[in-house]
Amino acid sequence: MQIAPDCIVSFHYVMKDADGVELDKSSDQPMVYMHGRRALMPGLERALAGKVTGDSFTVTLAPAEAFGEARPVSEQRVPISHLQGARKWKPGMQAIIHTKQGNRQVTVVKVGHTMATIDTNHPMAGKTLVFDVDVTDVREATAEELAHGHAHGPGGHHH
Repeated sequence: MQIAPDCIVSFHYVMKDADGVELDKSSDQPMVYMHGRRALMPGLERALAGKVTGDSFTVTLAPAEAFGEARPVSEQRVPISHLQGARKWKPGMQAIIHTKQGNRQVTVVKVGHTMATIDTNHPMAGKTLVFDVDVTDVREATAEELAHGHAHGPGGHHH
């Protein structure tokens, strides 16, 4: 079965920067998602389309196809109490803040007594990324997965 909209795809990956430095990889369990539901970065989902179980490939994604371009005007001052993830903050640390659009990962730029300056760009924004991908399974989605709009079971969403 070829990867097409609304099928469930399992794959392992290694994500590297443009210099070949490993940044992330799948765990023992493969990544599982429903294709065509914008669950992955756009370039990776496009590269997976049409592949079948057993396919292996490498794809290089420009920033716009991965985590987006870095926005130059992206710093904000927020109360330190809004930062989640640590007790004591230092520049360069990653934090989570709650926004109207949901939780967002940010980078701490500067810390004062009560306020912190944060960079709202995703930490990988502006980076060219290289993915080595091994497709481990492609199957039809169940009726329940289609109704919920995401994969269920190991590596997918559990209710």
